[in-house]
Amino acid sequence: MGLVLFLVYNKAATISNVTFVRPAKFYLSGFSNIPHVTYFYIFLCFVYIMTVVGNVLLLSVIFLVKTLHTPKYMIVFNLALTDLCGSTALIPKVLDTFLFDNRYIVYEACLSYMFFVWFFASVQSWTLVTMAYDRFIAICFPLRYHSIVTKPAIAAMLLLVWVVLLSIISLTVGLLDRLSFCGSLVIQSFFCDHGPTFRLACNDTFLNDKMAMVAMIVVMCFPPILIALSYVCIAIALSRIASHKERVKALKTCTSHLILVAIFYLPLLGTNIAALTSSLHPNARMINSTLTHTIPALLNPIIYSLKTEEVLNSMNKLYKNNRMSKIASSIS
Repeated sequence: MGLVLFLVYNKAATISNVTFVRPAKFYLSGFSNIPHVTYFYIFLCFVYIMTVVGNVLLLSVIFLVKTLHTPKYMIVFNLALTDLCGSTALIPKVLDTFLFDNRYIVYEACLSYMFFVWFFASVQSWTLVTMAYDRFIAICFPLRYHSIVTKPAIAAMLLLVWVVLLSIISLTVGLLDRLSFCGSLVIQSFFCDHGPTFRLACNDTFLNDKMAMVAMIVVMCFPPILIALSYVCIAIALSRIASHKERVKALKTCTSHLILVAIFYLPLLGTNIAALTSSLHPNARMINSTLTHTIPALLNPIIYSLKTEEVLNSMNKLYKNNRMSKIASSIS
């Protein structure tokens, strides 16, 4: 029997007298029976190009303009970086898989693919929590803001986010290596998603299921709850401000963050609630999931460029300085 399994799946590992059967490749099913689905992938290609342009531009502006070297823009820089990395981890591979019909993916590559997509999505989620913390301190403790929200403090928070999430996602994905896949190898998703992959296993998946639940709570449940609590505190603090004008001015500093939160969490929570409460069609789930993973990364730099006066002024200053230097060099 062991010889037959080895010949079929090409790969087996024996650990503590237990044989884990690992396939050479998985097959990504993608969408089923959607007419003109190629246009959707072309749209994703456009989204990726604009995501790269927007986030690289925002990263460059923050890096080059010294007045933006503040704790707040350290967080924005981190968000832009993870947006760029997350989109790069997902979209090019999706296009290669379905536009060029390369649906088979090597086992090890599948786990790596899964890790990077979920790791960067997790960092995005907790970066939004860090932004909420920044706004909470700025409005609730304005006189102590500069002593609490310092560059070392924000750097330590962001580093902690990266290290903790790296550990959680590594463990979640790493536990797949203890599973045997002796049935279907077709992943019902557009990428190597964790749930559709571990449910293909033919041995006990109890630990994987529990770890997936822990990861979901840490990544998708705690962050919106913490953000909501921070805005409850902000609302209470604003209600104590006598002047309506000052209230509106303080609230305006939160609008960009609130838009980012809505764009990131509402589709994600909507998809998960619909999946739990009703029979959501796989195509609908995959389209929602695709847009949830890609659209926020596209819109984040646009929101921060168009709705944040500091960034707009910095971009204008960079453009004028660049233009003046070109004129000076042409004269000389």
